Amino acid sequence: MLRCHIPPQCAPAPLARRGTLPTATAAVRCARPPRAVVASAAAAAQVAAAVPTAERRGLAERLRMGSLLDDGLSYKESFVVRSYEVGINKTATVETIANLLQEVGCNHAQSVGFSTDGFATTTTMRELGLIWVTNRMHIEIYKYPAWGDVVEIETWCQADGRIGTRRDWIIKDLANGEVIGRATSKWVMMNVNTRRLQRVSDEVRDEVFVHCPKTPRLAFPEENNGSLKKIPILTDPAHHSRLGLVPRRADLDMNQHVNNVTYIGWVLESIPQDIIDTHELQTITLDYRRECQHDDIVDSLTYIEEAEEESSNGSLFAAPHPEEQRQFLHCLRFAGKGDEINRGRTVWRKLAR
Repeated sequence: MLRCHIPPQCAPAPLARRGTLPTATAAVRCARPPRAVVASAAAAAQVAAAVPTAERRGLAERLRMGSLLDDGLSYKESFVVRSYEVGINKTATVETIANLLQEVGCNHAQSVGFSTDGFATTTTMRELGLIWVTNRMHIEIYKYPAWGDVVEIETWCQADGRIGTRRDWIIKDLANGEVIGRATSKWVMMNVNTRRLQRVSDEVRDEVFVHCPKTPRLAFPEENNGSLKKIPILTDPAHHSRLGLVPRRADLDMNQHVNNVTYIGWVLESIPQDIIDTHELQTITLDYRRECQHDDIVDSLTYIEEAEEESSNGSLFAAPHPEEQRQFLHCLRFAGKGDEINRGRTVWRKLAR
């Protein structure tokens, strides 16, 4: 925390509700002339540099509305949906949901002592130059929270075979405890130097899985589960496309590649407008196959998929009438060379008017 003197003519404003520090203009209402403000900012920066990182991290933990559960095997955190996190339907976007899932996962990793460098690595992983990378992400949203709603997200991780882990989430409306969404993901270990996948060693397993449930705990049922459904190879021509997408600087994460959530937005860019106008996203599954860098150019391709009739694939949704549900397959690929970046599937339900 910045421990600097605030002159009497400056009145502090309330802290932001989500537990983040407000901006300088929101935090202090001050009538100083510009030069004094600059001087004060410079002094504050010097003070901040002198505050130990651990102390600043402790402040964030106190302000954050989240903590490990009593057994230490899962983590819960609550968030207020902000105005800039909602879309045209006045509800949180799927990108907002995905960002919150990512935030909770990172905070969980930090709370059990993993690294804070964005990779959530253990001591052995750092010694061997290993990081976690996302292999698959599956999100189902039963009801989108609106601006001002408070959501509570619980997350935990566990082993997934010999080469990876899985992380699951349950999303609730904090006001009434209703489950409004679930998600699961698969992660594999990669050597940061060779960019090749690597088996999870016994040393790393001992460091990671001591913080995981001792018996399998899944957000979705294991049998007949839409989160496990394979996504086929897609070939031209696509039914819909959006070509020449370029990563913005803001799309890069602290690991210097395009953030996982950006791919969701790119997939949605090639959804036909009439679907956007009449439906809302119910389920999204993404298989991540290649990294994307800041100078890559991406094509987004969408294919119509016929809905299956026999079941809802393990989803908590009842199988709707075909006219009320639409399914699509997706491919993101590099423009020109055509290599796949990821494959995806989305399911859309009719908007209730």
